[in-house]
Amino acid sequence: MSIEAVVFDFGGVFTSSPFTGLHAWHVERGNDPAAGLRSVFGPYDQDTDHPWHRLERGEIALEAAAEQIKVIAAEEGMDLDLREMFGALGGENGARTDVVELGLDLRARGYRTALVTNNIKEFSDGWRAMIPVDALFEVVIDSSAVGIRKPNPLIYTMALDQLGVAAENSVFLDDAVGNIDAARAVGMHAILVEDDHTKAFTELDLLLRS
Repeated sequence: MSIEAVVFDFGGVFTSSPFTGLHAWHVERGNDPAAGLRSVFGPYDQDTDHPWHRLERGEIALEAAAEQIKVIAAEEGMDLDLREMFGALGGENGARTDVVELGLDLRARGYRTALVTNNIKEFSDGWRAMIPVDALFEVVIDSSAVGIRKPNPLIYTMALDQLGVAAENSVFLDDAVGNIDAARAVGMHAILVEDDHTKAFTELDLLLRS
């Protein structure tokens, strides 16, 4: 086994986790955080017609998704305004410089690199401004641009096809368990990035050395 490619998620890997940030945001406001996460993101380990999933696939605009999520949240007894919530979705402290440096080092060492992110069109300029995208990645796959979102296996095989690397020769890093499981299901190695993100990169180093 030889790892040839490292595939990264964006939010929760290059930034703090949107799930952690949103959990804290709901707690501060006295909401049930589980219900809040469910209202905003839907069943995130699935690919459904929840408005956030449609937003990440580029099927609807942010404004439409916000209105639909507001209705879903009201059914849970919450009054949510997505515009007030975006600061809690991760990245408010900027990119993790150690992860950026690692990504640049991996590419300099000859590893193939890609980014596979569930994102939305309206955030594209913002997240791209946070990191040196072209220097870090050979391949960039944004769910809102390709119309496919994780955990759909097609988004992983799309990245592998564009890299020209077999699944078993790649490793994927993400902060969502469902996305990790989906990557493993297509044959990739996968590492979960937790709030203490350094543990994941220790695991990555051991894998690359094996």
